[in-house]
Amino acid sequence: MTTTATALHDVPGPKARARHRRYGMAATVVLLGLVGWIVYLLADTGQFEAEKWRPFAYQGIQELLLEGLGNTLKAFGLAAVLSLALGAVLACGRLSEHRPLRWLATLFVEFFRAMPVLVMIFFVFVALKVQPLPALVTGLTLYNGSVLAEVFRTGVGSVERGQREAAYSLGLRKTQVMAYVLVPQGVRAMLPAVISQLVVALKDTSLGFLITYEEFLQAGKLIATDLDYDLPFIPVVLVISPIYIGMCMLLSWFANWVARRERRSVKTRAAEVAQPGPTDALSGPGGRA
Repeated sequence: MTTTATALHDVPGPKARARHRRYGMAATVVLLGLVGWIVYLLADTGQFEAEKWRPFAYQGIQELLLEGLGNTLKAFGLAAVLSLALGAVLACGRLSEHRPLRWLATLFVEFFRAMPVLVMIFFVFVALKVQPLPALVTGLTLYNGSVLAEVFRTGVGSVERGQREAAYSLGLRKTQVMAYVLVPQGVRAMLPAVISQLVVALKDTSLGFLITYEEFLQAGKLIATDLDYDLPFIPVVLVISPIYIGMCMLLSWFANWVARRERRSVKTRAAEVAQPGPTDALSGPGGRA
């Protein structure tokens, strides 16, 4: 155990480790019992009967679900790209030295960040009479772009002040300082928050079913409310929920992979810079130039 690690907390002794193992085992037993109780209730109400799951064997139902999943990913892809772009523009406005531009960007961010997503979607869909997909993407973009603007601004602001001052002392302009110094370093700080917000955008695509957009949840709703299939509501939830969870976990895994890769590349570059070359070794203490 290193000195840094021991300075932050006391190293647990044998009794503490044994106590932690007991707590872990007890929590595991409770979770397994809860899962078993839920499975029992589902089985007791006949949710695992073949008749309930029969609709998923039909090709038409499978195509409906795949089409809904594709529409969900389409809406998310458009909203994610536009939100990132809008967030970058608003963050530049918030960081601008021109006061009117900074105030305008601040007003935009605070207004749409406080506005409920569903209200914006309904307003665009009903008041402006826009088609479901553009209405959904517009609402998601305005909200998530405003939130990401604050994430970007905070990430850039988290870079040490000395980095900015050193860049200005080298004669770099503000745009060059932002592009080559502040943003690359701030990305590592803001990446977890950016991915978390994109996960929120992915889940909020399910609001599209309220404006008749044929996304994944809408497809499940059509199946669950079809009287010909004996209302297989729980089986539809058991099919749709793991897919939503899997997509969010995949997005989080991708964020962690990018973060690890970025940290590894930074350490590699630092090692290459710190490693002395043959000339440095000869000109060091005790060596000959």
